[in-house]
Amino acid sequence: MATARKKRWSQRVTQTSDALTLEEGVFTGGSSRSIALSLKRSADRSHKRKSSPYRSAMSMLTFYENRAGKTLPPARKRKLEGAKDELRKLYGKTAKKKVAKKKTTRKSVSKSRKSTKARKARA
Repeated sequence: MATARKKRWSQRVTQTSDALTLEEGVFTGGSSRSIALSLKRSADRSHKRKSSPYRSAMSMLTFYENRAGKTLPPARKRKLEGAKDELRKLYGKTAKKKVAKKKTTRKSVSKSRKSTKARKARA
């Protein structure tokens, strides 16, 4: 019995969170927009949250997505990602662009070492 309780701690957090009082079945709702609107309503009404309504709503959505991620079907994951975009729109935020990291090849590393050695030799 104790292990079942420990396994479901994230469910307890989403149901009894002090920061947000969520509507029943918010994450199983119809569209991405309806999920985002529900989270926005909950975050705007809350007086116990420790940060801005946007951050509270986004963190609850991310928390749910991360904790249920293994068992969520791809269609629901897309819906939750869409809800994040909708939340950004509702709060007038822009999505952060992902910056691709430059891959370092073995040749470029050896070239930089050679140029460093050459500079040291000149000095």
